[in-house]
Amino acid sequence: MMFNRERKYLVKLATAAVCATVLMAVVGCDRPGSMASYTPIKTTDCLPSIALTDQHGRVVELSSFKGKPVLVNFIYTSCPGPCVTETQHLAKVADRISGELGRKVVMLSITVDPEHDGPGQLLAYARRQDAQRPGWYFLTGAPNTIDKVLSNFKLIRQREPNGEIAHIVAVFLLGPDGRVVREYNGEILQAATVTADINHEMTKGKA
Repeated sequence: MMFNRERKYLVKLATAAVCATVLMAVVGCDRPGSMASYTPIKTTDCLPSIALTDQHGRVVELSSFKGKPVLVNFIYTSCPGPCVTETQHLAKVADRISGELGRKVVMLSITVDPEHDGPGQLLAYARRQDAQRPGWYFLTGAPNTIDKVLSNFKLIRQREPNGEIAHIVAVFLLGPDGRVVREYNGEILQAATVTADINHEMTKGKA
């Protein structure tokens, strides 16, 4: 009897380990975890005809950015840390592609706190982070509009139990057709890797 009980316990333990491994694999394919970047399986057009407002108060259509690689991330200006880290990483990317930014590549930082982030707040944030560059747009809009944008990336806005907005650390590289070709963990994003991916997309466009 003792042997049977031990055997059943070991079988359950092994089964649990397998299930945990499978769960980790599924989660890893959904959002970036410890990996710096990976190629997601997404087919949604992430640049539809949705109007947002930039840091200068100008209305822009997301679809107007099609035709060139677009780097997208999600921030909010009162973020206590992760958004700043992510923006600093992206500023290094902007430095590397400075000659192409705006002309051949676009960067979009979209707020997930539109209730508090208007153009003025976004402009001040961009200036504080040395991110006020041609071709880098900080965007806001009505809450339901932001929710529509997020849904195309399979994301939703959430709040932590303490009231803080849940951070979205994923950064997306879109191809000229508006579909995701690469996804990165914004907290450990490497400028060299992103720049190489952007250059690859620009080269593909010339082929």
